[in-house]
Amino acid sequence: MNPAIPSIDQLKVMALPAPVSYAPQTWGWWALLTLLVLSLLLVSARRYWQWRRDRYRREALARLAELQQRSNDLNALRELPELLKRVALSMPAPRAPCRSCRRLRSFSGVETAEDQKIAAFGSSYRGTVAALGNEEWQAFLQRHSKQPLPVDFSQQLARLAYAPDAALRAMPNEQRQLLFSTCKTWVERHHVAA
Repeated sequence: MNPAIPSIDQLKVMALPAPVSYAPQTWGWWALLTLLVLSLLLVSARRYWQWRRDRYRREALARLAELQQRSNDLNALRELPELLKRVALSMPAPRAPCRSCRRLRSFSGVETAEDQKIAAFGSSYRGTVAALGNEEWQAFLQRHSKQPLPVDFSQQLARLAYAPDAALRAMPNEQRQLLFSTCKTWVERHHVAA
């Protein structure tokens, strides 16, 4: 064998280079990764908080579905106004505006009746909701609804609660279903000032 001509026996296995790391190489990528993780945590926490806050809504919709299945039962019809009032009482109370904001509104004359009620009752906002009736109850339902309600919706609810059994039995099935669908729409889509 001629030593000038290389032989295959002279070949040696070359060492492979170190594997490429998937970790970011510069501080900018670390900062971006940290920002991404923090924003993901914040979004997840907010979603969880909203899910917990809307628990009353899910429970009311489940109860409303049970009542709608028994729409021919007078007790189911009589429970509709109570269910809506319980939903309204379960809604998170709006935050009271700070004193300086209330002063500015009162000086400018823009203070609303709801601002006055929140300021007067403070933490007992639910007491004011519980006491609502007639036009005030209709105004409350309409104010928190994202779409228009029937003009006599609170009167229909009062009729369900206080009308004699014969009047409820005489109610057409279409009107019953319309009441159930209106109540369901309000429970699903009512606005909560948080």
